[in-house]
Formats: sequence, structure tokens, C-alpha cells
Amino acid sequence: MVPHRTRLAPLAGLTLVAGLVAATPASADEISELAPLHPAPTAENGELTHQASGLWFIELDSPPTTQGSSTARVKDEQKKFRTEAEEYGLEYDERRSFKDLWNGFSVEMDDAQVGTAREIPGVSAIYPVVRYELPEPDDSAPDLDTALPMTGADIAQNELGLTGEGLRVAIMDTGVDYTHPDLGGGGFPNERVVTGHDFVGDDFNAGDPGSVPVPDDDPQDCHGHGTHVAGIVGADGKVTGVAPDVEFGAYKVFGCGGSTTSDIMIAAMEQALDDGMDVLNMSIGSAHTWPQYPTAVASDNLVDEGMTVVASIGNEGDTGLYSSGAPGLGENVIGVASFDNTHIQAASVTANPSGETLAYMEMGEATPPPTSGETDELVWIGRGCTSLGDELEGDPEGATALMVRGACTFAEKYETALAAGATGVVMYNNVAGMFAGGGIVDQGAFAIGVSDTAGAHLRELLAGEEPVTLTWTGENTTVPNPTGGLISSFSSLGLSPDLSLKPDIGAPGGLINSTYPVAKGGYATLSGTSMSSPHVAGGVALLLQARPDLGAHEVRDVLQNSADPKAWWGNPDLGYLDNVHRQGAGMLDVPGAVLATTSVAPGKLSLGATQGPVTKTVTITNDGDEEATYELGHEAALGTHGSTFSPGYNDGFAEVALDTAEVTLAPGASAEVGVTVTPPAQDYEQMIYGGYVTVAEVDGETYRVPYAAYNGNYQAIEAMTPVTDGEGNTVELPWLTKITDCGAFSGLECASADGGTFENQPDGATYTMEWVDGLPDVPYVIAHFDHHVTKLEMVVIDERTGRPVHPHRNVAVSVDHVSRSATGTSFFSYPWDGTVVDRHDKIKSVKDGDYRLEVRALKALGDPDNPEHWETWTSPVITIARG
Repeated sequence: MVPHRTRLAPLAGLTLVAGLVAATPASADEISELAPLHPAPTAENGELTHQASGLWFIELDSPPTTQGSSTARVKDEQKKFRTEAEEYGLEYDERRSFKDLWNGFSVEMDDAQVGTAREIPGVSAIYPVVRYELPEPDDSAPDLDTALPMTGADIAQNELGLTGEGLRVAIMDTGVDYTHPDLGGGGFPNERVVTGHDFVGDDFNAGDPGSVPVPDDDPQDCHGHGTHVAGIVGADGKVTGVAPDVEFGAYKVFGCGGSTTSDIMIAAMEQALDDGMDVLNMSIGSAHTWPQYPTAVASDNLVDEGMTVVASIGNEGDTGLYSSGAPGLGENVIGVASFDNTHIQAASVTANPSGETLAYMEMGEATPPPTSGETDELVWIGRGCTSLGDELEGDPEGATALMVRGACTFAEKYETALAAGATGVVMYNNVAGMFAGGGIVDQGAFAIGVSDTAGAHLRELLAGEEPVTLTWTGENTTVPNPTGGLISSFSSLGLSPDLSLKPDIGAPGGLINSTYPVAKGGYATLSGTSMSSPHVAGGVALLLQARPDLGAHEVRDVLQNSADPKAWWGNPDLGYLDNVHRQGAGMLDVPGAVLATTSVAPGKLSLGATQGPVTKTVTITNDGDEEATYELGHEAALGTHGSTFSPGYNDGFAEVALDTAEVTLAPGASAEVGVTVTPPAQDYEQMIYGGYVTVAEVDGETYRVPYAAYNGNYQAIEAMTPVTDGEGNTVELPWLTKITDCGAFSGLECASADGGTFENQPDGATYTMEWVDGLPDVPYVIAHFDHHVTKLEMVVIDERTGRPVHPHRNVAVSVDHVSRSATGTSFFSYPWDGTVVDRHDKIKSVKDGDYRLEVRALKALGDPDNPEHWETWTSPVITIARG
């Protein structure tokens, strides 16, 4: 494919803009644990939650057509699979087949048949097809003005004359409202939204088992997320996006709400390739996945075809380390983290009697507040978490309840206040900044969220003698954001489970105002890495307009070289840089990338698991017209340690030695420099450390290469672990279970599951292998994974002999690249249907009798030939008694 942008003429006459960067300490004598000023968010809830599947990717051996296979070869291989699957007796419904970016199928089949499918000749791997949920929006007024300066996009537009003209950006999302005046207006296609396709139809929702895609050629957005994303990339009207002259391709993979699936995404990728898009933005992600996941692999192949792929890294920061997701984990993909906007534009109220103007955001689906008039008197009632034993600290009957965020859900707080007679709810943040909580179902009263400082002001007023009320102004206000320019609390952490450095770069994503469907008001404020990704996609368009010579594999390096690392969110006044595996190279700097006269490759260093010094090589190239001298150095960043789900922070810095401290290069010349990184002392378990190699032009710009590594033996991380329930009890997993109707979760007995509940069978159980009272009477193994698993197998052991049923072909379940559990209390379930594949490659039911299942988990990056890299668990006795 010939990239569309190669037809662009280069931009001439650009001048260098110098910048100052403050260095952090390069080393520390002792490693200290650092406590953030405010607690980090956590996803722990104490309840066992089920992570289910049911849809699967089946990957075949040959590479796709874009990676060298002929179309005939791929078609023959897929035809052979269908034939073999029939001979094996595999029962499945084929959803989609893929050949260009990924070779294989998405299918619907019973989870118990995964092991059988994996044994079919020609199958190289099996992955679950995951669902992607849409976020809930928060209405507000249009304004991108405070976000664009954070990346220098305003300078690129106003001083460098860059608009993205001639570039085509694909928006894979909920569609685009092409009737919006800021996005072209009129019908489809128009001068801005030039092509696109609807892959699902308005009514599709992957979370509804009865919902099926109904594709058409109209990518109109009935949700809003895609229109918001497109506006950030390139709106031109009341809102000005990053690249206001790009052309859009709109690829609708969501309906009006709910979720979509990863196989639909790959179909949209293949269409974007056919349509000759230059840049693809995917503000979509599946947390806790591997870079081998099909959406990531397909994205990598798009980059090989000349398309720059940008994807959000995920909004799972509250679930801890290794929470980044595909497709942003792709080896060649630009995975984008989120920084909070410097300002917030929101509705306002006046606090009485002080007259102070306070910004607020509406919460969930509660009744919208009025635009004029005065609230009832405010009464402080505390947290309002009755489920945790809280007693109300005041009587809100007939009054407006003032509450503080934290400890329980927004919905519970709202319901508690209203049950006590409150006429409205004001909730203030327990950490710095604004928020707009979701999950509230309207009960006829308003609910608004205000900042921690606004809450403190109201508490101070309540300590006085005069009544405290709020006056609704009906006006918006713009206020500084105390977390502006820092990493967003929701932004997912790396590393990738293969220890690649992810995310790659960051951009504004917290509280961003942009376009929204005309039918829904035209403009809205949303937060998420969904909003940071289009900032980078638009920035890529500006960069490619200025430098059309760049190849798709070079773009990320250029962006990373010029990015600006930011201070630690936990306490920026300490002067430490935030974790590299949280912010990547730092904040996108568009003019810095456009005007760069130096390149350093590779753009990042993934050092893997280090137990001693590691040496890598970087190549510095003088792309300018004059001789340049560079001073080489190192900037350290904070590390993390401890629990995957709630890590601690430390100042354990690596020592970095460079072959030379200074390099002088003639125009066009390059030099290789060795970089030796010696890891910090292993004072904590599961340490991840990182920093930046700096290449500073004398009296000029500073370029950086981020690095990160795991400190120690990566295979020492235990994967299959117990969990702790909400009462502090240890739940020893895995379990042998059966689905029963045992009611609600009760301690160690049951955990919620689709269609029933799982009941532990520690002493073994008898199974009929039939449906009983609407539930499958088959054995399940449920397991929790503290860390990712390279391969999970379940082997059937005959209890009479103590040996496998069939020594050579005996796998009941085999799943490749299993994600870690989403939280410390979530689990996966794996059923066994009583069959194995025998030595003749036939599916065979085992005879009635006694068996055990041996679960074998190969640790992340483990050597399958090293027994120490496998964790095993053997089930209690399974008695099969059919009929």
C-alpha cells in the first residue's frame, strides 16, 4: 500500500524552538518508599467477581496476507480448518474470518471445547473475544482551548501553519455525527467525513446475547463518543481540534450504547486499510491483555502497511500494574496515557453566605439541577456508607445533603441521603480535583460533584452561624485544575506483560470538551485515555504534514524523543518524575517533534527483567543543516513495587553509564552510543524502575529515550494465588466447582456467575454431564491470576492409574496468553465437558469413572521446558456418572 501522505509536499522554513527541562536526581544512596499526598484509586471491592468468555478467536499457523502469505494459501488453510473441525466434532458458529491483518476466525462455542479446538492441526493459538464497554458522558460546554496548549498544538497551528491538510484519519468508534457543523455538516459523505462504514447498526450491543450486528453504509453516531474523539482530532468551528483540516474515515463499531467485540474491530481495521487511511485512532481498549492479542497484532500489521496506529492505553489505573490493554499494547502501536487538563469548564453555583463561585459537575442519571433559584439549606452528613456501618452525622430531611466521596459507591451515598429525606445531594472529592461520578439512578433529586477545595469551603461555612445554601447561576465557569498536567488517576499502568515499555506517550485526556452529536446538544466534556489518544492522532497528522518523509515505524520514535516527562502525581513538589510505566515518554510536544533536528533511535528501551547491568545501544542522528554537539545524561523516574493491584512507590533509581558524555556530529551524521543500566538494589518485591537517557544539544533542545525494566527474577511472581474476601477471609483458589442455585454471595461458599452461582467442591463431586434444572452439570475450575500466564492447560488424569487418560493428546483446556485477573478478587472459570482428544486426533468422551484435572500455568515469559516456570494444581476427584 502506498500511504496517502506520501503525496504531500514537505513544509519549509521552520525554525528551532528551544525549551528548558529540569532534571531529577540521577541516583539515591538509600531506596525510600514514598507515600502520595492522596491515596491512589483502587478497584478492590472484596467480592468475588466472574470474568466470563463464550466467544473465541482461533488463530491459524500462516501469517496474514499483509505479512507474506498468498490469499490462496490463507483461504486453503481456513477451508482445511473447517473440514478438520467437522471431523473432530467441534461444535461452533463462525462469526467472522480474517485474512489481511490476522489469519483466523472468531467463533461462538462452548468454553468447554477450547481444548478440543486447540488440538486441531493448523491452530496456533486461541484467545477470548473480549467486549469493549462505552463510558458514560458528562454534558458541558465547548472548549478545547486549554487542552491544545498542553501539547503545543496551538503553536503548531498558529505559528507553524500546520492543520493536517491532506491527511486522512480513521476514527474507529461509535461513528461520527457528520451533520455537526464543526465536522463538515450536511450529509454523508461530506468534505470532512469522506468515507466510512457502520459494522454493527444502532441497536447492536455485544452485552446482549440476542443482539446481532446489522451493518450498513451510514456511520452516523447515535452515542457520542466517536464524535467527541473526532472533534479532538480535527474539529473546525466553535471547537478547534488538533488538526482542523484532516479528512475523516468513520468506522462505526458500536451501536447507540453498550459494548462491541474485538473481532468487529479487526474487520474495521481491514476496511480502513482498503480505504487508504494514513492514521488510525482507536479510543478503545481491553485491559490486562497481552501484546499477542489479535487486535494488537492486526494493528502492528497495519503499521507495516504504512498506517500510523494510535490507541488509548486504558482507563484501568485503579486496578494496578500491567493493566494496559490491546490494541495499545501492540509492538508498533502508539499507546497513549492520559494527563489531566489544566483547566475545567463546568456549570457554577454561588455559595451563600460567602458569595464564592464554585464549579460543579452533574452526577450519573440524577435529576439535573435547576438553572436558577436557591437550594434548601446544606447539612453535613458524612460519608453515607450505610453498608459499612456509617451513621449519618446530620439530619438531611428537607435539606440538601453535603457528603464526601469515598469508601462506597456514588449510588449508595445518593440513595442513603434521599432515604433520610434529603432534597438534593452535593458530594465533594476526597482527592484533589473535580469529578462526576456515575452509576446513580434518578430518584427525583439532583446530585452534583464538586472539588475537594469547594467541599472544604462549604464545610468552613457550615462551621459558622449562618445557614448555608447554593444559588444556581445557569452559567459556566472555568477554573484551574489542581491536578492539571499530572497523570490522570484513571490512566492505566504498564508494563506490558512481556515487559515491553508501555504506555508510549501521554496527552490531555482528563476533562476534555469537544464536539458531541447535534441531537445531544452538540458539545460535551468527557474524560479518559479515549480523549488523550485523539490528541496524539491529530498530532501525528500535523507531524506528517510537516515531515511527509517519515515512515509509519519512525513516527513514534520522533514523538517520544520530543515528549516532556511530568512530575509524580502523588506529590509533584518533591521534584521526582512520574513512573515511566505510567506516562511513557511524557506529554506530547507537537512543535518539538515537528521542529526536531535530531533523532535518537530506538525511541524507547525495554530492558526486560534485569538481575545485573544491561547494555543497549542508541543511535543519535544529526538531521539538521549545521554541526551539532550533544551532551548525554540521565534523568531518573520513580519506581513501583509490591502488590500488582495496589503498588507502592519508591525512589530506587538505576545507575546509567554512557560510552561518552559528549558527541559532535556533522549534518546528516550518526553515532552509536552504548547505554549500560545497572538496576537499583532489590529492596522491595516486584520492583519496576525506569528513567530517561537525555541527549541535549548545547544551547538547544533536549531529546529523550525512556527506559524501563522489571527488577529481578520475573518468574518469581506467583500467578495462581488465593484471594481475600470482603470479610478478610482467605479464599484458596483454584476451586473445583459446579454451577448451582445457591443464592447470593455468602462468604466462601458461592460467587456470582452467569446463569447461577459457583459452589466449591473441596471433597470432589459427581457430575452427570447433562443439563439439570437449566444449569450445566459439568465440572468447572475457577482460578484467580495475580499475574499474566503465557499458557494455561488442563490435563485429564485417570484416578485409577494416576496417569493421563491419553499420554500424548490429553488436554481438556488450552488457552494462550491469559490475562491477569482484573482485580484481587476476580476469577476466570474453565469448564470440562468430559472429552479429550485421543491419539488418533478424535474427540472422545471419557468413560464414566473417577478423574482429576491437573491445571498447569506457564508463568509470563516462562520457559516451557523449565519445570520451575510452571505452577500446577490438581483438583479433587471428579466422578462422572452419566444418565
